[in-house]
Amino acid sequence: MSDTDNRPHPGETLRDDVLPALDLTVTEAARPLGVTRAVLSRVLNGCAAISPDMALRLEAWLGTKQGDRAEYWLSQQLAYDVWQARQKPRPAIARLAVK
Repeated sequence: MSDTDNRPHPGETLRDDVLPALDLTVTEAARPLGVTRAVLSRVLNGCAAISPDMALRLEAWLGTKQGDRAEYWLSQQLAYDVWQARQKPRPAIARLAVK
């Protein structure tokens, strides 16, 4: 994936892949995660990040396979956050000159 590709928010993976595979609604998924429907909906719609707390909740709920670990969700969130930051203008920063 290049820097110009639109990296999806990890909540989209939950919304588009995980919940349909489990045949669950947002309300049904929020209950075992111990969060409100509104909280989960904000994550699923990319309005809120997957926090370390949410990642641990997902890990406990989904199991411990590679794609279900807290680190997986956090790495996806980090990749999304870095991609978002790269899309914004930044001031020119001179590289450190090593002597």
